Amino acid sequence: MTTHPTIRDPEQRKKDVLARLAEEVDIWVASASADARPYLVPLAFHWDGADIWLCTRLTNPTGRNLAAGGSTRLALGHTRDVVLIDGDVTTLVVGDVPTAAIEAFAAKCGWDPRNSGPAYGWFRVRPTAVEAWLEEPELAGRHLMRDGVWAV
Repeated sequence: MTTHPTIRDPEQRKKDVLARLAEEVDIWVASASADARPYLVPLAFHWDGADIWLCTRLTNPTGRNLAAGGSTRLALGHTRDVVLIDGDVTTLVVGDVPTAAIEAFAAKCGWDPRNSGPAYGWFRVRPTAVEAWLEEPELAGRHLMRDGVWAV
């Protein structure tokens, strides 16, 4: 177990979460099929300050599940530095996605899905809950957002 000299206060945890959302390129995406079969895959993402933008084929299990289920759990980090984000999913076709979101996604991820054809759908994830902790000492106070409202 790694020992951290200080326990971050909620404000610092929120700052750290927002920095990771701005800097990291990939995020783990969990979804489930209609028969409750779980899927977990990494996808490139863009955070615009309010929403997390994902793009994947509409016909693969994750695309189908996100479109049908309307919710997801996202994760950043490793097991000793965790960020979990629950969110509501809206499925969009490229023409309904703000150009700024697509261009920021492409710049951050090095891939512009507009060049990959119509099989790709866009998924806007609006966070409803955020948890963050560094190991066991930070489990208390890990809930930074509930019901779509930052607690800090």
